[in-house]
Amino acid sequence: MTKNAIESKSKMWNLWHGCHKLSAGCLHCYVYRGDSKRGIDSSVITKTKSFELPIQKKRNGEYKIPPGSMVYTCFTSDFFVEDADEWRVEAWEMMRIRSDLRFMMITKRIDRMQESLPKDWGNGYDNVTICCTVENQDRANYRLPIYRNVPIKQKIIICEPLLERIDLSSFDIGSWVEQVVVGGESGYDARPCNFDWIMELHDLCEAQNVSFWFKQTGARFIKDGKLYTINRRLQHSQARKAGINL
Repeated sequence: MTKNAIESKSKMWNLWHGCHKLSAGCLHCYVYRGDSKRGIDSSVITKTKSFELPIQKKRNGEYKIPPGSMVYTCFTSDFFVEDADEWRVEAWEMMRIRSDLRFMMITKRIDRMQESLPKDWGNGYDNVTICCTVENQDRANYRLPIYRNVPIKQKIIICEPLLERIDLSSFDIGSWVEQVVVGGESGYDARPCNFDWIMELHDLCEAQNVSFWFKQTGARFIKDGKLYTINRRLQHSQARKAGINL
């Protein structure tokens, strides 16, 4: 899947909200940051009013989400968080019904996926992309062997927030990964991201014919040994200016 495909006609579907911090990448979670400003406890997982959005219809009988849309799924939680087990069967059913949509989710809980699949999953739904986050080498070493072996039709590795150099050379990503997405950490307390780490991943993707997307610099960005503080509104555009997307 290319960056342009991901950014086509899209809709957000946050069917439940809240999560439990799990690993280093969760330290400065954007959901927790946003909720804290509104006095919301992010560790409490709640079903949202948007739960049935994919199958909701307008007065004229058409679906509110038009066919062909990309649906970003569960971006204020983790689709495989334990607290949502009772709702997930119905969520899968809505994705099955709306086979005319593309659903994309990102998880740090790929180790819970196998036990959380619908009975008719088989080798995966054609319209569902499940991305796996690896923010450091430790999580890459743990999650990627699991991710490689679970049945998913479209697989994308998300190295965001990229917290250190990650070596993916031993995972033969060219044989099973569609894309690698890389980005630094945002927020006032962001940990720095080094352009050298990004270029190493870029070069590996280029060598193995895997799509590569440098999504954002993050708030603290190191290039040529110099640390830059980058305003939030410029982090995506500065990444694009690097001109390294594949």
